[in-house]
Amino acid sequence: MATMAPEPTRRDFLFIATGAVGAVGLASAIWPFVSQMAPDAATVAAGAPVDFDLAPVTEGQIVKLFWRGKLIFVRHRTAQEIKDAQAADLGSMRDPEPDQKRVKSGKDQWLVVYGNCTHLGCVPLGNEGAYKGWFCPCHGSVFDTSGRIRQGPAPTNLPIPPFEFVSDTKIRIG
Repeated sequence: MATMAPEPTRRDFLFIATGAVGAVGLASAIWPFVSQMAPDAATVAAGAPVDFDLAPVTEGQIVKLFWRGKLIFVRHRTAQEIKDAQAADLGSMRDPEPDQKRVKSGKDQWLVVYGNCTHLGCVPLGNEGAYKGWFCPCHGSVFDTSGRIRQGPAPTNLPIPPFEFVSDTKIRIG
């Protein structure tokens, strides 16, 4: 004897339909809360690496650009600036660091540093000061052509952002 399954009733249909509508309604209510946890497009774009073409930058020029909302200086150093930076007396510096550690090997002419004074975050002026690097007019910090602190209240050198050479004339910051 085979037992027969009862036939679906109108009540069964209403129970299933109500459950389906409730599930869709719950998903619709939860979706805005889940989607608001993802970063917006501007935030994602701000953290993306920045490619910069070095070809138009002339010798002795300092170019300013922004990466992740922070100012970056890209300096095309002259042969004399490189020579002076490499010959500097590290013993007389507050934050001694050889020039070779602040540039990429074989690309000594390109210096890439964050563009804010390490004292209070002011923006120093390029090609100024006793060492013709940067001078912060707010409190008198003086940086050399390698971005190292030489005089004034700044405690450390201008930091170097993460960057790499993509080609001979292009860098990627980030």
